[in-house]
Amino acid sequence: MRSIWKGAVSFGLVSVPVKVYSATENHDLPLHQVHDADGGRIRYQRRCEVCGKVVDYGDIDKAYDDGGQTVVLTDEDIKSLPAERNHEIEVVEFVPADQVDILRLDKSYYLEPEAATIKQYTLLRRALEDSDRTAIVRFALRQKTRLAALRVRGDVLLLQTLLWDDEVRSPTFDVLKEAPRITQKERDMAAQLVDSLTGDFDSAAFTDDYQEQLRTLVEAKLEQGAALDTGATFGGQESDDDADVVDLMEALKRSIDRKKTTAKKDPATKSAPAKKTPAKKAAAKKPAAKKAASAKTAAKKAPAKKSSRRAS
Repeated sequence: MRSIWKGAVSFGLVSVPVKVYSATENHDLPLHQVHDADGGRIRYQRRCEVCGKVVDYGDIDKAYDDGGQTVVLTDEDIKSLPAERNHEIEVVEFVPADQVDILRLDKSYYLEPEAATIKQYTLLRRALEDSDRTAIVRFALRQKTRLAALRVRGDVLLLQTLLWDDEVRSPTFDVLKEAPRITQKERDMAAQLVDSLTGDFDSAAFTDDYQEQLRTLVEAKLEQGAALDTGATFGGQESDDDADVVDLMEALKRSIDRKKTTAKKDPATKSAPAKKTPAKKAAAKKPAAKKAASAKTAAKKAPAKKSSRRAS
């Protein structure tokens, strides 16, 4: 990985120099645009509207247009801003983790410490772990002041930028102003469906079906070209027998029945039997012990009855 920024995390008078690395990456298959007639590559050019020339990135400045005037901002202008010159990730407060709304989470970054300050880095990480809190920090990155959550992931500090208040839109849907009446029976059926689908989240169990199918399509096109039969490649479209279900109760019932059928076909989806506690194990042994004692008593009595019959 290549670092994208260098700075220092500061909490109180403690400063921890760090390198910042992007914690995520895009797994999408890279595609570009072509002319459908001849397959020629379509490219986007940075062409000046005044002179008509194609301009290199190095010759491009930023500008703000207020409708009447245009203000040009050079790279030197941008770099002169105090926030841009400041390479400090300042901890402003420590908050309970559940107070950080997941809707506000934006980009994630790993922080790598300098070798000379590994103790300060570890101390901050341990402080977050021991307090079970998230640090709210402030810093400037890529010409923007950022608010972020600093938390622990394994033995690494993870920085997750947060959206500002004015970047989070408030939903105002007229259709939700009048709440529909939900019966207790519908709620019970919904709860039953939730129970049937309850489990522990394992992200490795899920895949990006679209990207997998796209790769399959590209590989098939490379082999077969324009003669590709997509129906043979992906199979026919399965019909959904439940697509016409309109009644809510009927939809809930069919959903629960479908889950039960799936569980029967695939034993792996069934929930594992609950582990017996020592108390339950002891309770389970008692009936077994009573059964064994009864069997022994019956065995002793049986020969005695036979011998008495023979004697008579």
